Amino acid sequence: MQTPEEVEIVRYVTQLLAEVVAPLLGGLLVAGFIFLGPIGRAIGEVIRRRLGGGSRRELEQGEDSAEIVARLDDISRQIGEIAERQDFAERLLARAAPDRGLPGAGGARE
Repeated sequence: MQTPEEVEIVRYVTQLLAEVVAPLLGGLLVAGFIFLGPIGRAIGEVIRRRLGGGSRRELEQGEDSAEIVARLDDISRQIGEIAERQDFAERLLARAAPDRGLPGAGGARE
């Protein structure tokens, strides 16, 4: 048989579990679902962007983005070369037939 002090201790521990520990564990469970779920991932993305770390997708595709930037630089250079060639061809055509003008320019004589 338990003494009155032991009964009081058991009652106190039971009350402590019911009023403090159970809600705390429930709150931790809800917080875990929130922070590990889509809301938590969104919050994490915002924090990463604010700290300058970039998004997870950007970090995972870091090597791919360097390759894409190099390809875009190459394409930009090629477009510049094509524009120079077009200008050169237009100047040659204008010199070859100054009285006719460029086709479609509205300066052609009849």
